[in-house]
Amino acid sequence: MTRTKLIAEPDKPILRMTREFDAPRDLVFEVWTAPEHIPQWWGPGYLTTIVDKMDVQAGGLWRFVQRDPQGNEYAFHGVYHAVVSPERVVNTFEFEGAPGQVALETAVFDALPDGKTQVTATSVFQSVEDRDAMIGSGMEDGAKETWERFAQLLATIQQATAR
Repeated sequence: MTRTKLIAEPDKPILRMTREFDAPRDLVFEVWTAPEHIPQWWGPGYLTTIVDKMDVQAGGLWRFVQRDPQGNEYAFHGVYHAVVSPERVVNTFEFEGAPGQVALETAVFDALPDGKTQVTATSVFQSVEDRDAMIGSGMEDGAKETWERFAQLLATIQQATAR
């Protein structure tokens, strides 16, 4: 099984995650960018994710709201700056619970042999302190679970398509 790798170099406001998925690049890109798929993989499984806005094009807005079992809500939003299918997506990311801490995210989708895809997601924060605050929030475990759920959804879609 492929694991998510998270890299945060000292003294750089950058966080990079990579993972290989056992699915073709077109499918990986589709699942990453289609609003109907987001609630099935984005965020930890104990939270319900609602896509409030998702206009996947340069200048388009996105906003996701997560709800925990007690009814508490956590919202995230941003703007898409570039969408090049099926190669990359560039957008901003801001947790509404920490306004002003905006990161610029770039997700790159590289086709690999045997129909696999490597996703490299790079987040550039305004400061090392902002990056470290994000990591300190428990984001690492949430991100790893998110990417595991993403891999499971890809497998489910491929199994359903193969029938």
